[in-house]
Amino acid sequence: MMDKWTEFEPCLLGTNLRIGVVMARFNSDIGEGLLSGTRTELARLGVSPSDVTLCTVPGALEIPLALQTMAQSRRFDALIALGAVIRGETYHFEIVSNESARGITDVQLTTGVPIANAVLTTENDDQALVRMVQKGGEAAQAAVEMANLMKVLK
Repeated sequence: MMDKWTEFEPCLLGTNLRIGVVMARFNSDIGEGLLSGTRTELARLGVSPSDVTLCTVPGALEIPLALQTMAQSRRFDALIALGAVIRGETYHFEIVSNESARGITDVQLTTGVPIANAVLTTENDDQALVRMVQKGGEAAQAAVEMANLMKVLK
């Protein structure tokens, strides 16, 4: 019975895809590391640098609004959110990390534009530094794969 199913294989070909990236400047060293991983992987997947738009925002809570504006423009096949929220000594960490993630998910579901969420939430700087380049690359892969999937599903 399963041999009659239609299945879409993951496609990581980035040629002719337009990708928007929003990066938080707070924890900028980690943001730059995430961006480095994203940039390298997008190029490897065939996304032309001229098809990538980067904007920066002050912090993680500002990411969803920039993503929403980019998604509503209909100029992008997928978006990528980059940033880092590092636990401090106050409850602020939970608010920022939860609300940032909720906002990113809301934008994706409301607009139908896929968003790869690479906003790291870690206990300390060291954890973020270890993960940043790999997570940036994974976000690029997710964005390209989801952009291609959305084209096939439509």
